[in-house]
Amino acid sequence: MASHAPSPVQRLKSDNPFVRTIQTISSVAGWCSALMILAAVFLTCQMIFIRFVLNGSTVWQTEYVVFLVIAATLIGLPFVQFQRGHVNVDLIPLALKGRVRFGLAIVTLSLSIAITAVMFYYGYEHWHFAWARGWTSDTVTAVPLWIPYLSLPVGFGLLLLQLIADLVALLIKSETPFGLET
Repeated sequence: MASHAPSPVQRLKSDNPFVRTIQTISSVAGWCSALMILAAVFLTCQMIFIRFVLNGSTVWQTEYVVFLVIAATLIGLPFVQFQRGHVNVDLIPLALKGRVRFGLAIVTLSLSIAITAVMFYYGYEHWHFAWARGWTSDTVTAVPLWIPYLSLPVGFGLLLLQLIADLVALLIKSETPFGLET
């Protein structure tokens, strides 16, 4: 029987309350992301119906669909991390054993946390500029841009929390490095 990475259900059984809480938050973020994609699909269908069946014009739909898809991508980041769904190359981790694999996992997660923290900082800064300066989109609807830009700090902030939870789970040995059996 082939071995595989633990399922998300198995990962939720963490004894650590911090890890379990962050995993739950990441799951909720995943559901929110899925609902945003569903809303974008419905808006696209409505837009197609208005344009090609009723021969009408659409004003706001395209902008909202773009904002929804981008927000869904960013808000969905922690869920994908929790599911171990990001693209990875496991050639090196598979070749390494024991403490070396563990060390590589620590370095990888630490670098991911540092990069995500930078993205969170600049995402927050960008959102705050839009909010403080009253930026709006250059369209008829003039959407206040702080609303769609809010997905930057929220998405990267939640991803940062999930990465920290992954590091904690690794350090307390409730998960194995890279989800591989030792």
